[in-house]
Amino acid sequence: DFATPRAILTGHDYEITCATICAELGLVISGSKEGPCLIHSMNGDLLRTLEGPETLEGPENCLRPKLIQASREGQCVIYYENGLFCVFSVNGRLQATMETDDKIK
Repeated sequence: DFATPRAILTGHDYEITCATICAELGLVISGSKEGPCLIHSMNGDLLRTLEGPETLEGPENCLRPKLIQASREGQCVIYYENGLFCVFSVNGRLQATMETDDKIK
């Protein structure tokens, strides 16, 4: 038997650095090296783009996602390379941010 993909997710211009699946909501959330995080349905439809805070602009401050976790309640926590945590709703709305100097793994 050969495995075939259920869906092919498109939208990132750079390599994927992190991803999570929220089976309860039927969502796949992924982040790429030089771009925003994307929310796809399990069928492959691009639903939303999660943009970080606008205060960090410019290529030297580009938000590079390292870790993503989604909850069944519709919250998505993203940890960026520069020590910034962001909480988004699955509707794409930024709800909270927090900066830390700790190394998160």
